[in-house]
Amino acid sequence: MTPMRRFASPLLLLLLALCSVTATAQDRRPPPPPPPPPGDQGPQQNWPAWDQLTAQQRDVLVSQLRDRWNDDPSRRGRMMDHAQRWQRMSPQQRDQAKRGMERYERMSPEQRDQARALFDRMRTLPPAQRKQLRDQWDAMTPQQREDWVRAHPPSPEDDPD
Repeated sequence: MTPMRRFASPLLLLLLALCSVTATAQDRRPPPPPPPPPGDQGPQQNWPAWDQLTAQQRDVLVSQLRDRWNDDPSRRGRMMDHAQRWQRMSPQQRDQAKRGMERYERMSPEQRDQARALFDRMRTLPPAQRKQLRDQWDAMTPQQREDWVRAHPPSPEDDPD
C-alpha cells in the first residue's frame, strides 16, 4: 500500500463517519407537522393555545399580515390604527365587526363597490343625514344606485381587499 493510500483510507472513513453522524443527528428531531390546509380542519379541531403552536404554525398565521405590512409602507399607519381600535373594542363590538366583514365577503364585486361608496359617504355625515341617506338608498332602483356610486366613488384607501 502506498503512503498516500494509507493516509487516504482512514481519512475517507473518518469523513464518511462524520457525514453519517451529522445525518443521524439531524434525523433525531423530526420537523413539526405542517399546518393543515386552510379550511381543511374547521372549528371542530381543538387547536392549542398560541404559546403551544409550533413556530411554523405561528408563521402561517402571521405571514399574510407580514406580507401586507411589507408590501405597502404607506398603509402601515392605517393597519396599526385598525389593530389598536380592535384592541379597544368590546366583545360585542368585535362580533358585530366580524359579522359585517363576513357579510362583505359574501357580496358581489358590484355590491362591494356600493357598500364602500356608501360607507365612505356616511362616515362624513351626522346621524340625522346618515338616516336620510339610508332611507334614500333603500328607495333607489338598482340603476339609481349604480349612478349614485359613479357620482360618489369610494376612496381607494377604503378598499379592504
